[in-house]
Amino acid sequence: MKEERILSMKLVCYDVGTGPRAGVLEKDVIVDVTAIMDMNQTIADVQALLELADDSAEAPLDRLREQLVSGFAPPGIPLSAARLRAPILQPPTVRDFFAYEGHASAGGTRELADAWYRLPIFYFSNPLRIFGPDDDVPYPSASNLLDYELEIGCVIGKGGTNIREADGLSHIAGFMIFNDWSARDLQFDEMTALLGPAKGKDGATSIGPWIVTTDELAPFLKDGRLHLQCRLRVNGELWMDAPAGGMYHSWGSFVERASRDSRIAPGDIFGSGTVSGGTISEARRNGVDARYLQPGDMVAMEVEGIGILRNRVGEKVDPDPDYRFGPPARKK
Repeated sequence: MKEERILSMKLVCYDVGTGPRAGVLEKDVIVDVTAIMDMNQTIADVQALLELADDSAEAPLDRLREQLVSGFAPPGIPLSAARLRAPILQPPTVRDFFAYEGHASAGGTRELADAWYRLPIFYFSNPLRIFGPDDDVPYPSASNLLDYELEIGCVIGKGGTNIREADGLSHIAGFMIFNDWSARDLQFDEMTALLGPAKGKDGATSIGPWIVTTDELAPFLKDGRLHLQCRLRVNGELWMDAPAGGMYHSWGSFVERASRDSRIAPGDIFGSGTVSGGTISEARRNGVDARYLQPGDMVAMEVEGIGILRNRVGEKVDPDPDYRFGPPARKK
């Protein structure tokens, strides 16, 4: 029984009305990380836990496991009595990769550049607009074409620079579900200027419901990729049921690419890119009677071995009928 606890950990950020705190979820009970680690200051989220590292960034998780295995665990609270927050409240960076050929090629309808096959390409998303499980996600006021993107996200546990692909997984603390909300009309418009997605991805990213540590997902890891089944429902209706194992680039290659001539840090988040089939246009292509999202829609993403991330689409934020994208273009 103790061995099972060593190899299995779900890390959460929760709130019982006194502010966010990091916790460990065991079955349906949350145990407070601050109490387990016997800290004087509250460990507010999983990033704060990972940042306790000194020489070895694995140390915080190892210490947490040792305390649990030793039998030391303060009284827990029922999961039903807490509000789950995003496990990382405000990550240092969010990099979203583009690693599924079926999505990148629009189901084989467009040819991909050679660079896509050579490089794990990513863009930076907005770390200031992170939403957690069961949060309402505001509908962007400047958009009429709101989409979801079902992805798997990882959280960096050990920082570094110029890390090799072969060592990449050792820098990943765990995995979660990652919903890259996308304002398609804004995205399609701005990308005609030959710069990557920016405002179209600026409004929201949902993560959670918790972080499943890498060792717990070891049975699903093969060739540096997670072989998990993904399902997506809108208002209870199944719009996607597809495997995630077909990622072209590995998780280790993400770490190598992101850290090359740069630096990654504990709490950084990487998105896998959309699992093939994980957008509205792809659902339509697969024969689903799907439509763009509307206020009130409930989007539920389920990933095998991780859990279910639910978010309701909220009302449009500060709708302004006089908003303009800019003056008419001046052509020479």
